[in-house]
Amino acid sequence: MSDTYVLVHGAWHTGAHLEPTAQAIRSAGHECHCPTLAGNRPGDNRSEVTLEEAVQSLVDYIVDNDLRDVRLMGHSYGGMVIAQAIDRIPERIRRLVFFNAFVPLNGECLLDMVPPHYAAQFEEAAAQNGQEVTLPFPVWREAFINDASFEQAKATYDDLNPHPYLTFTTRVTLKSQLAEMDVGKSYVNCQQDTALPSTHAWHPRLSQRLGLFRLVECPGSHELLFTDPRRFAQAIVEAGRD
Repeated sequence: MSDTYVLVHGAWHTGAHLEPTAQAIRSAGHECHCPTLAGNRPGDNRSEVTLEEAVQSLVDYIVDNDLRDVRLMGHSYGGMVIAQAIDRIPERIRRLVFFNAFVPLNGECLLDMVPPHYAAQFEEAAAQNGQEVTLPFPVWREAFINDASFEQAKATYDDLNPHPYLTFTTRVTLKSQLAEMDVGKSYVNCQQDTALPSTHAWHPRLSQRLGLFRLVECPGSHELLFTDPRRFAQAIVEAGRD
């Protein structure tokens, strides 16, 4: 049976980075979309874009394309976006899939869920770069894409784009907590993901906020979408199926 997937990228990424994963999902017989969120598009004013605008861009994409029964995957920062999208258009979403993603409570922002030194680093970078945030290459190489060769780490880093800092500080507004929502929920955890330190681990610290959820685990770093997009796709389909 063909299912409909919408893949939501993380910070510093675009929908194009998820296309190899989407192609693998399509090869399995499913429909798959990879929109690029407001704030990560060419020409966007990254000094002004908030999380609200990123969420609205996703909602508009789903509605404009009349997508229904959507299995909505959010990677990393994308978890902040899908958590609010389900609040806006619950009738169009069949299941939420958080892939090493942030799972906010009502009133939280992304910086509430990262270590203090990350928050300070992002704040300093934004102040120096017109409210745009980038990752230092050593952090990308060692913590985000630790399963890649140096050459792949450098090539993927060079293809990232600055991210709007205000999306990290905007507080989420939810009618109810995710654990209370009547929708299927899954969490995918890559076992070598060290983008967050063990004191702030993705799973189970954030996954347990979903209430009842399906857990899918697989080998790989935070950037499995680059290092093994087919395995990334397989995990998404395992998490998204009924």
